Amino acid sequence: MSNSREQLLARVKQNQPSITPLPNLGVLGSYDFEILEKYKETLKGIGGNAIEVNSEEEVIAYIKEHYPADSRVITTLPAFESLAEPNWQNLDPHDLESVDLTIIKAHFGVAENSALWVTEELLGQRVAPFITQYLIMLVNASDILPTMHQAYDRIAQSEYGYGAFIAGPSKTADIEQSLVIGAHGPRGLNVFIIK
Repeated sequence: MSNSREQLLARVKQNQPSITPLPNLGVLGSYDFEILEKYKETLKGIGGNAIEVNSEEEVIAYIKEHYPADSRVITTLPAFESLAEPNWQNLDPHDLESVDLTIIKAHFGVAENSALWVTEELLGQRVAPFITQYLIMLVNASDILPTMHQAYDRIAQSEYGYGAFIAGPSKTADIEQSLVIGAHGPRGLNVFIIK
């Protein structure tokens, strides 16, 4: 029996594929595009809206102009507290089902897919960006990275318990190619890029 085992192992060893060199991964993370323009173009392509502003005051003016005054608004950002409901972070998440607008800031964005990285510390409650009807996110222009390779490098340098990439409003489509926006998340996303 050991003889047939040795013969089998000898044949396997004889028929090993040749060793091939590993691929060059140096191109990963490289890019050939203008970061901010790529971010805006990609976000528009997936149903979101990017707006460049110089300050949070411009965002407040936009909200007052485009959302009804009686909208239920929640935020974790002190600059927007005058527009928002107080102490919502302590509510049961089910009590947030009627939120019209959530305003949060992202740690950074990614140009290649328009994703925005958020962690629990920015959300107030994990459900906040997903249960709202409309979502406004702020990101500094200097915090938009070219590709997911740089994004994962940046995440690797930080500690967090919960995090998510958010890109565009909620979308789903069925086999009949019927696209529904806002099926299980926000119906609209405006990203304010602060220069």
